[in-house]
Amino acid sequence: MEYLDIVDENGIPTGKIISREDAHKDGVMHRTAHVWVIRRTDKGTEVLLQKRSMDKESFPGMYDTSSAGHIPAGEEPLPSALRELHEELGIEAEKEQLCYIGSFHIQYEKIFHESLFKDNEITSVFLHNEPVDTDKLVLQKSEVESVRWFDIETVWDEIQHSRERFCVPIGGLELLREYLKNET
Repeated sequence: MEYLDIVDENGIPTGKIISREDAHKDGVMHRTAHVWVIRRTDKGTEVLLQKRSMDKESFPGMYDTSSAGHIPAGEEPLPSALRELHEELGIEAEKEQLCYIGSFHIQYEKIFHESLFKDNEITSVFLHNEPVDTDKLVLQKSEVESVRWFDIETVWDEIQHSRERFCVPIGGLELLREYLKNET
């Protein structure tokens, strides 16, 4: 069973832990780490999105953040981000290859697989800006069905009006867009 730190509104562990299952059953605040993998083309910036496995407990079959996962109890965001990037996509990054770009809060309740899923998480967001050959990625089939590059502005525009194809968190994509805008 996977255990998570219960955190306060600033993402600081309270010293108490909870199972992942109970955190989502009761909507208890916990932490996650997200990694955005990007590339620049002559047309603009593209983001690598993973198509979630149909077996996922939330948003099965939808395109999501490049890599994301819960931060286990006692672990910090950066090691968790590195581990998830390797487990889900097969990318073995060094800590210097991830850039922390901020955090945001995700909170919602939704029915998936005929069960109520309550999410309440503080998410640490990282950018991976190194070259990635998608043909050489090793996908974690239980988590990721496939990956695909998308123009970042196309994703942004679409999620403002529809959630049919993308489940990327608006807050995470907003942090990424702001970081990229200020970087130039």
